[in-house]
Amino acid sequence: MNRLYARNALLPEGWGKDVLVEWDANGTIVRVDTGVAVPAGAQLIAPVVEYALPGMINLHSHSFQRALGGRTEKAGETKDSFWTWRDLMYRFARNITPEHIEAIAAQLFSECLRHGYTSMCEFHYVQRAPDGAMYPRPAETAERVIAAARLAGIGITMLPVLYSYSGFGESALKPEQQRFKTDAQDVLRIVEALEPLRDARTEVGVAPHSLRAASVAQINEVLAALPGERPVHIHIAEQAQEVQQSLDWSGSRPVQWLLDQVDVNDRWCLIHATHLVRDEVERMARSGAVAGLCPTTEANLGDGLFPLEEFLAEGGRFGIGSDSHISQSAVEELRWLEYGQRLQHQRRNIAVSAGERNVGDFLWQGALRGGAQASGRPVGALAPGRRADMIVLDDQHPNLYGLALDEVLGSFVFCGNDNLVKDVMVGGQWVVRNQQHVAQQAIAARFKQTLAELREFR
Repeated sequence: MNRLYARNALLPEGWGKDVLVEWDANGTIVRVDTGVAVPAGAQLIAPVVEYALPGMINLHSHSFQRALGGRTEKAGETKDSFWTWRDLMYRFARNITPEHIEAIAAQLFSECLRHGYTSMCEFHYVQRAPDGAMYPRPAETAERVIAAARLAGIGITMLPVLYSYSGFGESALKPEQQRFKTDAQDVLRIVEALEPLRDARTEVGVAPHSLRAASVAQINEVLAALPGERPVHIHIAEQAQEVQQSLDWSGSRPVQWLLDQVDVNDRWCLIHATHLVRDEVERMARSGAVAGLCPTTEANLGDGLFPLEEFLAEGGRFGIGSDSHISQSAVEELRWLEYGQRLQHQRRNIAVSAGERNVGDFLWQGALRGGAQASGRPVGALAPGRRADMIVLDDQHPNLYGLALDEVLGSFVFCGNDNLVKDVMVGGQWVVRNQQHVAQQAIAARFKQTLAELREFR
């Protein structure tokens, strides 16, 4: 039996002291005890650690976009927006190969691990070859991303994307969108092809890209064939223009239309959901769906701010993702989430509840719960039956010196820009030690070669 002893560990009910965590050969936690003396002569997998936390779940990722980071920050001749950024992304996606996709994903996943993520939800929509043909293996590119996750050592929920149309009303796809083209049967074939890869490290769900790109009939067709426990993610109400297009087409706002037409429940994750009215906030919270919030990307693309305070007041659940990966830091996503609310409401300390008044603790624990739900995997807590996914903080860093226990997560999330994640374990295996990923050099070399091959993109 593998064991880790922490003087302080973040448990579902809050901080525990003198905690012994045990897990089996499959990487599943079987026992968590508190108030335990350091086991005399016991075999521990590491020296006694000061602060152990459950690893964070990144619930929204387009891994190939990591290679675009910083390359779209030049103004065009017209006012730039999400839509002009999207055109640049389409150009970049035109020539990317499955080998490139795997190399980029491995680099991203190694970076995410070093910054505290231990699970990814991959919203994967580059399904076809550059000429628009399906690969001989329909799940070719999805398999590549899963291979990258296994190389890096991160858990993954693969979400093949349903992407049939360019806009509301089943508008035909544009030429630059042909690499993403799938119908309901394509998606189900990919899900079936990925079935042998499902294990303790890997889950497979689906992702209708958006109400612009998938019809309600298609969504319901996929849902009818998908096992009932599998996760379902969708982009929705990200941009004000998208909301107006939905109103013009259907007479309803996107979230209203989805909730009216589809059985949305706790297997769903609604990505962004930036532009909501009060009724949508209430109904979305009641549905049990998770709000998938990606603050750094939403800021980068000028999307807007999610109504977090109102959603939390209705009992809504949330998680975080890094989406286009201009940041790979869980801390930065949570910091932006809170700071956006402070700027919007001109107040401080907004993400709290009656039972948890520490913002850092509320954000980390809330994002763990929502992320675990959205991933469809047993992660997000140091508890029996969950995966042994843990991060160890650098207790020698000045930012953590002399703090009371209820100040640790506040400092971790809000103080400075140093990475305080020292060691990372996934499924009971160390993948980051002393802030270095175990395969960092080899993964980075392959990523650099990929960038050299893609340098034609401007």
